Amino acid sequence: MKSVAIKDKKEFEIKEIEEPISKDGSVIVEVKKTGICGSDIHYWVAGEPKGLVMGHEFCGDVIDPGSRDDLKVGDRVTALPISPCGKCEACVNGDVQYCTETWSKAVGLSLENPGGLAPKLSVRPDMVYKIPDNMTYEEGAMVEPTAVGLHAIHLADIKVGDKVLVIGGGIIGLVSAMFAKKEGASYLALSETNEARGEKSVKLGVADEWYDAKDANTISKLMEKTEGGFDVVVECVGNSAAVNSALTMVRPGGSVILVGVSMDAIQMYSVMGVMKELKIQGAIAYTKDEFKTCIDLIANKNIEVLKFVDDIVGLEDVQKSYERLTSGVDSAVKILVDPNK
Repeated sequence: MKSVAIKDKKEFEIKEIEEPISKDGSVIVEVKKTGICGSDIHYWVAGEPKGLVMGHEFCGDVIDPGSRDDLKVGDRVTALPISPCGKCEACVNGDVQYCTETWSKAVGLSLENPGGLAPKLSVRPDMVYKIPDNMTYEEGAMVEPTAVGLHAIHLADIKVGDKVLVIGGGIIGLVSAMFAKKEGASYLALSETNEARGEKSVKLGVADEWYDAKDANTISKLMEKTEGGFDVVVECVGNSAAVNSALTMVRPGGSVILVGVSMDAIQMYSVMGVMKELKIQGAIAYTKDEFKTCIDLIANKNIEVLKFVDDIVGLEDVQKSYERLTSGVDSAVKILVDPNK
């Protein structure tokens, strides 16, 4: 079957791969929609690992239920793409994101488990969730990134009335901002280098105001606006400038949630964390409960996620879509792929 695989730095190729078959009870899914994730972009930029077929945000139809007696051919499903061991303390407690094996065989993130940039994929039976009939495939593909934002805001422990800053207007930043507002943030500012994305955050109603991260006066403006800093800063970029801006703009005793991922070491002015006695919390993925919660929130229309979707493309346009998402000037934050288009 046709797939899109990493060929080199910032370069994909259309590649034929074998169709998946059920092994160890795995569920085979015909992919209807899959999302392009910010972490996927890191792999694309690096050009490694070569041959990787990405796409870990997906939704589709069951074509082989494997060992799942409660599934049948044609059921509409999404899934956690991860591969936790199921036996360690973290797994037993439901914190599968901590398991040391979580990413080792993850769908769309490992060479042995191709993801949704292909018409079919294989996923562990215990990771699969049915989606309700009133959810679209597009909404199903948005469950995974939505759960990332929910997990970050759960860790932030936002109180009603808190002033919150989100750094980075990509999909995780926008979803995090959405949940922060729902938790009771009285003021939500978003910092972004891309003007089109910044304006979009306000237009979509997830931010009260946006500020240009390239503006040398932004930090002083926001410190004055908040009378000394934000209660919570959610950092969704993953570079030195963003992290240090977070440490600067949070109030003494406040919280910084690090969601952005960097593949390289970054410089951090730890003195600010020490002098302000900050709570600095990393955030990775989500729990199984949070993933299921996002299905329920979307199905019950408690949150609207389709407003974040900018385009739906076929496999032939994946390369152009990655270039669009990294242009620095386009407003797009989420592009879905239909591998059958």
